[in-house]
Amino acid sequence: MPDSWLGRRIAFLLRHFALKRLDAPVDVESFGARFRLYPFDNVCEKRILFTPQYFDADERRLIAGHIQASGAPYVFVDIGANIGGYSLFVANAARGGAKVFAIEPQPEIFDRLIENIRQNPGSGVKAVACAIADQDGEAILFVDNHNRGETGLKFVRPDQQSDGVVVVPAKTLLAFAQEEGLSQIDALKIDVEGAEDIILAPFFQEAPESLWPRMLIVESARERWQLDLMRLLHEKGYRVLTETRLNFVLERSIETAS
Repeated sequence: MPDSWLGRRIAFLLRHFALKRLDAPVDVESFGARFRLYPFDNVCEKRILFTPQYFDADERRLIAGHIQASGAPYVFVDIGANIGGYSLFVANAARGGAKVFAIEPQPEIFDRLIENIRQNPGSGVKAVACAIADQDGEAILFVDNHNRGETGLKFVRPDQQSDGVVVVPAKTLLAFAQEEGLSQIDALKIDVEGAEDIILAPFFQEAPESLWPRMLIVESARERWQLDLMRLLHEKGYRVLTETRLNFVLERSIETAS
């Protein structure tokens, strides 16, 4: 369907009827990668299966250009990787010249991520089963059984939630980067359902500038942030390339970084 209001409405209507006929996972090729998709409880998988042309098209265009303009190996960190849509897209766009870290804490979704990575041998994607948080240790993950992609670290009492609760290992972004021996991060995507600020703020306070990502894709969740994250990023030398319905895409110039 065309990228128009009417095209999207028709596509979503057809998706609704198609889902009623599905009772098994679906194997597809998208973004130059192979996926096994379970679209029943995850909007991310629905989008990749039925409407990949609408899946963060501006974000993917910008990061593809960033990859072409950067040298190899291209280091990409995907926080909240879900089933690997972004990670495998970057790996394919870099044509084997990338180190991709797909970080996903939710056990069931992590299993799907692993399955998709295995379908793309030689992709250079490393799956990491943990939550990135503001401190090392363990975190409580509240699982949204209707949309697994909405699962996240939520600062509420467990008795306020009707969905499942999972305890997962957690570490800071800086600790993760140090454990992986990273000396640079070319691009970082973070989609953690409103906890972006509590992850990025301490990272920029403690990490050396050499580790600050040159490009950032940050989920737009201003109403849930506890601080003005966009102001902080501006102070650190980032400029907004675009703001989409779901994300901010920012870049820090080489001149600023030096």
